Amino acid sequence: MPIDFYYAQGSGPCRFLQVLAKHLDIEFNSIHLDLMTKKEHLTPEFIKINPQHCVPTIVDDGFALWESNAIATYLIQKYGKDDSLLPKEPKKRAVVDQRLYFNNGVLSQRFGDYYYPLMLGTGVPDPEKYKKIEEGFEFLETFLDKHEYVAGDCMTVADLAISTTVSTFDVAKFDRSAYKNVAKWYKKIQASVPSFEEFNGVEMLTKLYEKYLKK
Repeated sequence: MPIDFYYAQGSGPCRFLQVLAKHLDIEFNSIHLDLMTKKEHLTPEFIKINPQHCVPTIVDDGFALWESNAIATYLIQKYGKDDSLLPKEPKKRAVVDQRLYFNNGVLSQRFGDYYYPLMLGTGVPDPEKYKKIEEGFEFLETFLDKHEYVAGDCMTVADLAISTTVSTFDVAKFDRSAYKNVAKWYKKIQASVPSFEEFNGVEMLTKLYEKYLKK
């Protein structure tokens, strides 16, 4: 039975779950919500499902859940064939969790802090916020100093989450050429995850963001 998947086009957390679902061979019944003009996330029907009225949201056989990291770990634990994406060993799992929190609390957050005001026409470039983005990529570069993947020597769910965020920075034309480890790792994800380009293609996202992003 397909899982109802409420999403917004272009959303990084939504794209992350689309990549993961394809990787796990999970069938989504995808339900697009127009957040900007129709505000479909504020309908009584959706608020009944998710009182926080945010995407992504899933409903799996009557079980509703939101927040991308929570959804991802739930899907892996229920539908994953092994524990490679989400290790059971406590220390390895802790590192994966930390990287997921880093993605939400540092990389994604700093993208929003700097770029959203530009995209919405409510602000101007802030050099200090841009420096915080560079610092975030320096952290990611360090994570990859001694390991092939962001949480160790095997690909985990953290790689899928963070690579999705990095693809969003590419759409915003952030210059990450100085981060050699990140570049090598990103190419590896592109090559090893068949669904990555389907949902993270820069060309598709650029068309979506161009109507907002100020040149």
